[in-house]
Amino acid sequence: MITALYIFIGGGLGSLLRYGIGSAVKNWTEMSFPLGTFLSNLLACILLAVFTVVISSKADQAEWIKPLLIVGFCGGFSTFSTFGYETATLIQQGHVTVALINILLSVSVGVGLIYWVLSK
Repeated sequence: MITALYIFIGGGLGSLLRYGIGSAVKNWTEMSFPLGTFLSNLLACILLAVFTVVISSKADQAEWIKPLLIVGFCGGFSTFSTFGYETATLIQQGHVTVALINILLSVSVGVGLIYWVLSK
């Protein structure tokens, strides 16, 4: 039961940070590319990889860190559903090229960042 609480807290914090980044980006730019979601997802990929490396070296000491940071925080901070919605909206609005760029960049850079951090 306590594990669920850690996931709940981490997910809430990650979601709030994602919302904050999305709102800040909307205030700074008027582009059709969903930059806030893109940045949140990339930062979440980097953090997930870093947390994985750090936690694996200290797995015995703090069992609560993985559900709090990896499952909760990174899960709330990254958002595949928003990525899917924004990409579908771009297609509906006729921005097919921007939608394809969003898909290619989000997947390739996200996976690439995790691979890069884990291979260090």
